[in-house]
Amino acid sequence: MSDAELDPKSDDGSEQHSAERSRQEKASTDGGALPPDVVEPDPELTPEEAERARKRYLLTRFWISARGYWGRGGEWLAWPCSIGLLALIVTNVGFQYGINIWNRAIFDAIEQRNAHAVYFLSAVFLPLALGSVALVVTQVSLRMLIQRRWRSWLTTALIGRWLANGRYYQLNLIGGDHKNPEARISEDLRIATESPVDFIAGVISAFLSASTFIVVLWTIGGALTLTIAGSTVTVPGFLVITAVLYAAITSSSMAVIGRHFVHVSEVKNQAEAEFRYTLTHVRENGESIALLGGEEEERSDLDKTFTNVLRQWALLARQHMRTTLVSQGSSLLAPVVPLLLCAPKYLEGSMTLGQVMQAASAFAIVQSAFGWLVDNYPRLADWHACARRVASLMMSLDGLERAEQSDALGRIQHGETEGDAMLSLNDLSVSLDDGTAVVRETQVTVEPGERVLVAGESGSGKSTLVRAIAGLWPWGDGSVNFHGDRRLFMLPQRPYIPSGTLRRAVAYPGAADSWPLDKIKAALDKVGLDYLNDRIEEEAPWDQTLSGGEKQRLAFARLLLHSPDTIVLDEATSALDEKSQDKMMEMIIHELPQITIISVAHRAELEAFHSRKITLERREGGAKLVSDIDLLPRKRKRNLLSRLVENRHSRPKGSTTPG
Repeated sequence: MSDAELDPKSDDGSEQHSAERSRQEKASTDGGALPPDVVEPDPELTPEEAERARKRYLLTRFWISARGYWGRGGEWLAWPCSIGLLALIVTNVGFQYGINIWNRAIFDAIEQRNAHAVYFLSAVFLPLALGSVALVVTQVSLRMLIQRRWRSWLTTALIGRWLANGRYYQLNLIGGDHKNPEARISEDLRIATESPVDFIAGVISAFLSASTFIVVLWTIGGALTLTIAGSTVTVPGFLVITAVLYAAITSSSMAVIGRHFVHVSEVKNQAEAEFRYTLTHVRENGESIALLGGEEEERSDLDKTFTNVLRQWALLARQHMRTTLVSQGSSLLAPVVPLLLCAPKYLEGSMTLGQVMQAASAFAIVQSAFGWLVDNYPRLADWHACARRVASLMMSLDGLERAEQSDALGRIQHGETEGDAMLSLNDLSVSLDDGTAVVRETQVTVEPGERVLVAGESGSGKSTLVRAIAGLWPWGDGSVNFHGDRRLFMLPQRPYIPSGTLRRAVAYPGAADSWPLDKIKAALDKVGLDYLNDRIEEEAPWDQTLSGGEKQRLAFARLLLHSPDTIVLDEATSALDEKSQDKMMEMIIHELPQITIISVAHRAELEAFHSRKITLERREGGAKLVSDIDLLPRKRKRNLLSRLVENRHSRPKGSTTPG
């Protein structure tokens, strides 16, 4: 069932983990539950029926993960808090019954003009009221504690799955209903965990209240005898029957009037998420938009998105108006109906004033319990929409997780090199998630201290190859192996600048206090950013403040601090002028003389800083590595590819061939 776009054809071998370790990781982050199998829709269903079946399954998928909070992998406080909440609800219903009995006694005392009883009951009311208020406050506190901790547990689990093995990046590469995952994790998941607790507590309270006060109504009201056309008709438990009929009419009216509420609420939430995403996109790309003068075009796009939000809100407002008509009318009539029904018996003297008021109070409580759906239908609809959006993201992650365990398409394996080699690509092929080849049959070995330049025309698959090396691109075949005791560091074309201080930005992904201040300043000096040393503890929007070249310099400062064994530079100097580029490369080679470098770049000037050059050539059926040459003499065994290029006629079928 789709989101069955996510059948097990996607794959992820992006981390150097065994299948068993991946299973353990999923068990720890999702309450011990492995991703459920794909459920395909019945092909005989109409599109409308298939969509309804998909939505039902989405709610099932949400509960598969959400109920884990009360499972073995959940939180130990889950059951004690839940049982405590149930006990408070039961006790509160007991206090409601006590107040109902008090209501009868006080009005009987007033009717009898019994001053002593009135004063006594007035004194009794204070502890009843205080106890009821204390119970309600405690109940609210415990209910919100469950909501908060459940949300925390499920959010932590979902974020863990989202971030694991680069899935947050891979979601951008596959199809599926998982747009705006940040909104689903924050806002939708909040509603999806808050509402069920409210609903369950409300249903239990409504059931207990209805059960208790139906007995009260039956006992007090008794039977009603009517004379119709000379015949006598006796209606037993007439107050109970009236309460049930009244609730049935209002609930069915709400169900009919609000039948489109769920769909409208879901579409409104999606429109809101798209509007937030558009605003965030403008903020994150403010410099480019300003330089290009694209304000009018962005305004047009924002207006279009916001207009859709307003349109969906208008539709939702109509639904609210209709449901409010039912709920408000019901709340106005509920107190009057029992008084009118009890009036004949009171006037004939078979009911006291206290019994009439007790019956009216009990009728209102029963009606409120039966009318729970009337009051909560809008929130129930909102919960359906939010739970489905969260479940859609879960299903996309399920697809990626299944792909990590599946051989349906093939995945790139990650392991350790043999001997001293820093990196080896063994028959590595990289493909899209639909199986289309991008790079085919690449065989490369990189020794310690080598500086390898990967060249090729645009679109030849260089960046895709780098992503596969880094473990971000899962689909393909063959293996990527690193030296087990060495550290790899990536420098992308657009360095990530986190929020906070400049010190944190330089230290990232390490903690800001991982290095002393003087060492961080020294790193900035070496990359030519010494003029920022006075602002190193300043919190500012550095991602917007720094230029592209400054960001790339800062990335090289990070490199000096982390001092890895191998670095992969993906167009990491593209924003620098040639002179600055040369300084950066010379500085890295001087400061880290033993480092192994793998560079992807277009500039021919970078050849001077590398000892070896391999070239990718775009071809039909996927790019191929066509040459592997030494730029500097080196004392090592010839690379396998180089030897194969020289002996291409003797290569077995299926191996890499030269260009």
